[in-house]
Amino acid sequence: MPGTVYRDRREAGQRLAALLLGHRNRQPVVLGLARGGVAVGVEVASVLGCPLESVFVRKIGVPGHEELAAGAVVDVPTPQMVRNDEVCDILHVSEAYLRAEAERQLVEIARRRHAYVGARPAVDVDGRTAIVVDDGIATGTSMRAALLAVRRTGPVALIMVVPAGPPDTLAVLAREVDEVVCPLRPEAFYAIGMFYHDFHQVDDDEVVACLEEARGERTART
Repeated sequence: MPGTVYRDRREAGQRLAALLLGHRNRQPVVLGLARGGVAVGVEVASVLGCPLESVFVRKIGVPGHEELAAGAVVDVPTPQMVRNDEVCDILHVSEAYLRAEAERQLVEIARRRHAYVGARPAVDVDGRTAIVVDDGIATGTSMRAALLAVRRTGPVALIMVVPAGPPDTLAVLAREVDEVVCPLRPEAFYAIGMFYHDFHQVDDDEVVACLEEARGERTART
């Protein structure tokens, strides 16, 4: 497939981790956007020898065109919504719709949080280097919601890490972070999946397995 560079999310994580070795002794914590970002982040956390946590963020799609992001909602540390102003203005997406859809997505976030981590307390990010990972970005709305939420938890440094993304979106998101790590920034960017041989839909079981793998590795080191 033309343009494919990563075998799968695991390989993408390994290649990204090699670019982050300088942060290994800076108390990093990897925060993977659920679901695909966790599958990438598990490899980053393994190489850096640090915890892996999940960031629960959900896209709010445009009515009738759900794949197009009108906004996103995240629940760390408290629920927060980010609006995609350009899309909402052009397509006349109402605030009432955004609020109602945000509430609906928060129900799914609560389900995922219970399924993935249960009552286990999250690693405190305050005073640590927060490395926020996804499997790629397009509009960047979900990532921006995650970055704004994580920034509120008090990290000493906030780093955004993705295998691929469009240059204009990366430039906008760079304003929210201290560092951007993204090896592939093609001007012709059509879809995240074009950069993977295997870009299957990550399910709940795979996310749980990645989080358990990371916890097991951390336990084995201590």
